[in-house]
Amino acid sequence: MAYLPVPSGFEASDAVVSARESRGRISYLAGLAAEDRVAAAYRARAYVLLEKRWRGKRGEIDLIFADGDGVVMVEVKASDSIETAMSHITRRQVRRLFATAEEYVGTRQKGSLTDIRFDVALMDQHGQVCVLENAFCGWV
Repeated sequence: MAYLPVPSGFEASDAVVSARESRGRISYLAGLAAEDRVAAAYRARAYVLLEKRWRGKRGEIDLIFADGDGVVMVEVKASDSIETAMSHITRRQVRRLFATAEEYVGTRQKGSLTDIRFDVALMDQHGQVCVLENAFCGWV
């Protein structure tokens, strides 16, 4: 096996950081692609996209759609399989989503009287999307 010369000033930890940054970038781009695919699926069902990656003080909501006078907040998860994507959702994250949603509806005309539904959209490595409506009933 031949080894390439190591550039001067290059440390092994630099390679680890670079690999981690690369995986992080790939995950970030995969997340954006999943959000775009899910947004298209909701628009095909006549939902109107209000916000994409809405960020408040408490967190971020991936997608927010109008549903009559109410809103549908969608958490998007992508992974190798639908099951693995679902396993990435934690109770802590759900609590943060609820807090962020509370902050968001404060910007709406009806405020806390706004009807809210939380969906989870899961995407596998083949681009298959599974939407779970009212996914957080009974959580927290």
